[in-house]
Amino acid sequence: MADAGADTAPWPDDAIEVGIIIDAWGVKGWFKVKAFSANPQALFSSKRWLLRPPEATGPRSVLNTVPLPPLLKIVAAKEHGDLVVAHAQDVVDRPGAEALRGARVFVPRGSFPTAGPDEYYWVDLIGLAVVNRQGEQLGDVVGLIDTGPHTVLRVAPAGVTDEAEQRLIPFVAAFVDAVSLPERRITVDWGLDY
Repeated sequence: MADAGADTAPWPDDAIEVGIIIDAWGVKGWFKVKAFSANPQALFSSKRWLLRPPEATGPRSVLNTVPLPPLLKIVAAKEHGDLVVAHAQDVVDRPGAEALRGARVFVPRGSFPTAGPDEYYWVDLIGLAVVNRQGEQLGDVVGLIDTGPHTVLRVAPAGVTDEAEQRLIPFVAAFVDAVSLPERRITVDWGLDY
């Protein structure tokens, strides 16, 4: 595999992890990617994927010993069941694709497709302040949970790190009045005692 990252620019400040390469696909250099979103449009919107090595997840983790290119120039990408299969310019065969196994895939946030009205990327909601209709501070969004039918905001009051003390607020119109990305605030119909 040639050096796919020879002409890379510095790592962008807005790089967001969007998936992980899980295996080779076929014999011509294609590889499978598990996207971290049910809608993998961020992978399709960028033709330049930034790579980082896999993270060790335990004592039995086997990390790839082949150096990863810092950048893949994507020639083609398509959905394949629950996965995305992709082909990069300098990955020409199965061994080249297998060498990418475990690589974490990042794309710049600026290359994400524009969200529609009342649509938000999870990454944009993390850190937003959550207030109720009475103006009481409930905390900040520290994460989200995908339950299938809808998303749930994980809201933690300032200084709280214990998950048991977090509020779980369904991200649905019945409870969410407004989202203001410029003001970094979500207004909800949710009491302090919930």
